[in-house]
Amino acid sequence: MRLANIKKAYIILREGKWDIPAYFGDGKMLDMHLAYLIMDLPYGVPYTLDQAYPFVQDAIIVLGFPDIVFQPENAFVRLLAKQKESNSDIVLGLFPTTQPHKTDMIDFDDSGRIRSIQIKPAKTHLIYTWQIAVWTPRFTRFMHDCISDQQRIFENNRDIEELFVGDVIQAAIRDNMKIDTAIFKDGNCLDIGTPEDLIKAVQTMNKMFM
Repeated sequence: MRLANIKKAYIILREGKWDIPAYFGDGKMLDMHLAYLIMDLPYGVPYTLDQAYPFVQDAIIVLGFPDIVFQPENAFVRLLAKQKESNSDIVLGLFPTTQPHKTDMIDFDDSGRIRSIQIKPAKTHLIYTWQIAVWTPRFTRFMHDCISDQQRIFENNRDIEELFVGDVIQAAIRDNMKIDTAIFKDGNCLDIGTPEDLIKAVQTMNKMFM
């Protein structure tokens, strides 16, 4: 993010994750300004992201997940450039993956426009997943309104599954928002949220710096 000249970031924490602000502090180590928010409603990532809504509703948003490592390092630079060039409401950064069951798989046309999203499919012919994103205030407000409506459904039926960001993006597609992609064909991404994938990430980093 800092390579993309981003200097302000909100880190949204689950209660008890105090080691994260203890490590990053106010952001001086990164030449950034950091602030911390506590997640509230447990209905899915869109609700977590919405914790920042009062602070970012009028800003261009750059999203990265803390347990995803990816290459190339200038990916956010390229996403921001694509958004400025295309004036899209959302630009998704797409990476090849061999673990479709853990992520959102993207079906897109030859121009990079998204046709549909498959959320954690058991089987698929698709090979690209989105792991980072840039979006405008229009989508921020759309997601805020979307989850406000959805919250009443969750409160009345606790048996339904969580809401995914992919669900909100699909709703934005149906609402005719302009959604584009930046495709990193030679890039890679890895979810280090499980012990086995964390080991893979450490082994990869060790090879890079040997």
